Amino acid sequence: MPTPQKAAFLRPALAPGLLAAVALVAGATLIHSPAFVGFRYVVSILALIVLVFAWRGRAYLYLPFLAAIAVVWNPVWVIPLTGQLWQGLQFIAAAVFIAAGIRIKVPSPEATSTGPGSRSPQPR
Repeated sequence: MPTPQKAAFLRPALAPGLLAAVALVAGATLIHSPAFVGFRYVVSILALIVLVFAWRGRAYLYLPFLAAIAVVWNPVWVIPLTGQLWQGLQFIAAAVFIAAGIRIKVPSPEATSTGPGSRSPQPR
């Protein structure tokens, strides 16, 4: 019976990226609502989480976009944006999160420790 192969990489940013995209699309309908502040917290925190995964995966292209999303959606220091510009930015940020979630890859710990040429301790 063949053994299952281990993946060479993981996509740790996929789940937070998709969650942030869903929050951004849902939040686009609630921009003028007081509940939008909660969406801003969620998006800002998830942007920082995906940013850390992008750093670990050496996907440096996404770092400035994710940092900008974390700053613009920060609910503590509000950047005054209104109307169609704000709604357009919601969908652009959702596209950035989806692309980053799909493209950011981090080497799997199992693949790096048990790959060819690695020395693993032999059982006695």
